[in-house]
Amino acid sequence: MKVKIGELAKMTGCQVVTIRYYEKEGLLKRPERTERNYRLYGDEDIARLRFIRHCRRHGMSLDEIRTLLVYSDHPTGSCDWINRLIRTHIEAVEQQIRDLEHLRAHLESLYHKCDGSREGGCGILKSLIDGENCQYCQARQQRTGQEHP
Repeated sequence: MKVKIGELAKMTGCQVVTIRYYEKEGLLKRPERTERNYRLYGDEDIARLRFIRHCRRHGMSLDEIRTLLVYSDHPTGSCDWINRLIRTHIEAVEQQIRDLEHLRAHLESLYHKCDGSREGGCGILKSLIDGENCQYCQARQQRTGQEHP
């Protein structure tokens, strides 16, 4: 079965622009073309895009997916390195959870700075305006080396 890019998008729930991006990044192979230069995708392309989408739903980066596709395309030897890749991904997810827990605690403390009155200004806004002295932000910057996004 051969389908055009719009049909592939509908079948997989992936936007056309994303499919083109995956092609540009080398995650999807360059498709066949019709005489009118329409892209044509086969069953293998459909399965590959579904694999990519499934990996993305698991929070995997394009580099991680690219690595998995290399093994999928050429399955030789041990898959220990796939286990290591997944272990590394688990550790990154655990760090994200810790970071989100810190953020939640900080937001809770912000929430409690508001007494509901407008006299003297909102405690939440005052805290957000005074970002230079934000302990959460300073701790985050020390942990990640990044300032606010």
